[in-house]
Amino acid sequence: MKPADTLKPPVPVRLVPAFFALSLSYLLLGLLFGTVGSLQYVLPDFLKEALSFQKTRPLHVYLVTSWIFTAAQGAVYYFLPRAAGRPLRWPAGAWLHWALQLLTSAIIVGCFFTGRFGGREYLEFPPALGGLIALSWVPFAVNFFATLRPRYRNAPVYHYSWTVGIVFFFITLSESYLWLVDHFFDNPVRDITVQWKALGSMVGSWNMLIYGCTMFVMSRIKGNEELARSRGAFFFFFLGFTNLLFNWGHHTYVVPAAPWVRNVSYIISMTELVLLAQLLWNFRRSLSEAQLSFRKLTCRLISLADGWVLLNLTVAIAISVPALNRYTHGTHITVAHAMGATIGINTMLLLASLTYVLQQEKPRALARYLGPLKRGVTLTNGALLVFWIALVGGGLVKIAGQLESQSFATIMQHCAPFFKLFAGSGLLILVGLTMVIFGLLGVLAAREGRPAATAPKAGVGRSRQPANAHAPQAASQAPAQV
Repeated sequence: MKPADTLKPPVPVRLVPAFFALSLSYLLLGLLFGTVGSLQYVLPDFLKEALSFQKTRPLHVYLVTSWIFTAAQGAVYYFLPRAAGRPLRWPAGAWLHWALQLLTSAIIVGCFFTGRFGGREYLEFPPALGGLIALSWVPFAVNFFATLRPRYRNAPVYHYSWTVGIVFFFITLSESYLWLVDHFFDNPVRDITVQWKALGSMVGSWNMLIYGCTMFVMSRIKGNEELARSRGAFFFFFLGFTNLLFNWGHHTYVVPAAPWVRNVSYIISMTELVLLAQLLWNFRRSLSEAQLSFRKLTCRLISLADGWVLLNLTVAIAISVPALNRYTHGTHITVAHAMGATIGINTMLLLASLTYVLQQEKPRALARYLGPLKRGVTLTNGALLVFWIALVGGGLVKIAGQLESQSFATIMQHCAPFFKLFAGSGLLILVGLTMVIFGLLGVLAAREGRPAATAPKAGVGRSRQPANAHAPQAASQAPAQV
């Protein structure tokens, strides 16, 4: 079978840039509202009348979540024809997906601004809009299965990851609205358990999309799809899938649910991050010099994500051990875990996919913006480390205050220095990621002739290749070390 690039354009020329531009817009707006929310911790009256914390928080959460899903979808649209060896099956459906995504976001953001709520945690918009979100995903699912036509028996691991990510998004979104049914709404234990199960598993679904894209990128950089067919890759996939099903249980330790749920979730949550760190580390260590120089920025982002996996593991332990979770749940330690995972792991891996795609399609434009992109990545990770430490510190102070039976006002007063550090470092994260966002938008907007296709034929991973099989050819096309 011929590679998709030799048949005709594998995807519409403007489709993937449109998804990436939309996703980066989500990230920029999410950062702005997140920064406003962090400032409101320090200055409670800041924009209190025009844009209260009750609005900035759901705006931040929804937009950052949309960044993750939309960037992953854009990457899948680019990788999908190259993995299948055939063009995208339904290009018009992909554009329909993009339009529905934009329409849904505009309505949801409008609802938040006007104070029209009605949903649950992380889905605080009116419940009817959940149906519109599900509808926007239908063309994506149709394109995925119609283009890839997956044959799972001999497929690389990213076929499985993408499949699980898409299927379980529909399942978890449906579960998150079971509170509308009296059988769940009338039973608080059942209601809370199912709600947290749904949202925890929804995180697992976007992790599957991201990890699938990361595995595709790593296998293409190395020029050897055996990486995506290895036992380690599949063991990590099945462990991640098990996490998707069970590790949400640490959210429900305070709920009198079945004890086995807590025990299983604790054991599983301790293993996934360790194995992911090992997988990313082994990939980084095994790269040849030619591969590393050609994909320098992409590999740096993957390495940074690896570091955040290890750092976040310490917090994961604290919030997953039942005896400790009793004190950490609902504190800023949980927020530190969420921010480390969202920015440090997910965002770095998504940016790795974006820079890989741009290196393939617009290497000269990417080289022009390389300096600001590198500085933005460095600033972001440095500020995020301070941000993360401030949140952990604030959480520890709150726990100490609760153990000493201090009043809420006293606890907040003791947390004030950490909140100031949190707000200041949040501003630096905004600056760093804004440099990255505008740099990538500049690359997307640049006009540049498409380089010659070098994508391997579909199924190339079935025969073993040397680890640097594609590196010399790729390196010869690179105008700069990216």
